[in-house]
Amino acid sequence: MRNPYDVLGVAKTADAGEVKKAFRKLAKKYHPDQSKDPKAKEKFSEASQAYEILEDEAKRGAFDRGEIDAEGKPRYQGFGGGGARSAGGGAYAFQDAAGASPFRGFRGNQPGIDPTDFFADLFGSAGRAGGAAAATKGEDILASVTVPLEDAAFGAETRVSLSTGRTLEIKIPAGIEDGKQIRLKGQGMPGRGSVPGDAIITVQIAKHKLFEVDGRDLRIDLPVTLYEAMLGGTVNIPTLKGAVELNLPAGARSGKTFRLRGKGLPASNTLPAGDLLVAARIVLPESIPDDLKTAAERLRDEQPYTPRSAMDDR
Repeated sequence: MRNPYDVLGVAKTADAGEVKKAFRKLAKKYHPDQSKDPKAKEKFSEASQAYEILEDEAKRGAFDRGEIDAEGKPRYQGFGGGGARSAGGGAYAFQDAAGASPFRGFRGNQPGIDPTDFFADLFGSAGRAGGAAAATKGEDILASVTVPLEDAAFGAETRVSLSTGRTLEIKIPAGIEDGKQIRLKGQGMPGRGSVPGDAIITVQIAKHKLFEVDGRDLRIDLPVTLYEAMLGGTVNIPTLKGAVELNLPAGARSGKTFRLRGKGLPASNTLPAGDLLVAARIVLPESIPDDLKTAAERLRDEQPYTPRSAMDDR
């Protein structure tokens, strides 16, 4: 892998904010679900690896000192003058920057020497087992997923892509509202001391051909004939769980809204079911017969009324 500074396009003096800004720019450009670049996945992975090293103060310091490579792997040779295999076979002699040897090598479980402590001291507190004293939680990741209304109503499983390049299978809880968020613990950016952030997924409900989502309620327009509006009658209303009957009263006006209790989004673990709001909309026939025109003319002349009087008062 290339030098992480070159990958992100930042100087060695770049601060944490500049590193994060550079990574976000590359992540947006090369996200596999958005980029058409044939090498997008490779470039995205490279940028993520570079960011993982440079955003961690301990890893960045170790890389700058030549203690780990661009993939974050320890460099076991060449420290301060280099380690050399002894003539005795299997033993190593390490030197510090001044050429002094802190100890004369070790063979496996040689008494008095603990290789783990040596490398832990060499790489700093981040290299010791635990390292929890300096642990900090990684950054949360924001993402969104759009689901059909039926999935939001009754629950479902779907896939969501994160800016890290990972794709997760998540469960949509039944009765979730549009714009609500799901928090996935530990699925965010890596942090120090193995404390990753979370992934916060915003659930958006796709536009439906019949229903409009209004919080937990659903709205629907009900086309009715002129004679149904005038005389009343029983009409069928579609709901998420099948059709139900609505008794339309005589003289129903266009725009009159009827509330069907509990026919909106189903109840969730903490919230009640929403309602279905049905708005009547009078629809005239495509071709108006002469006798209907005559009746309308007689109504106009004998029983006139002004439905726009409220507008005239302004």
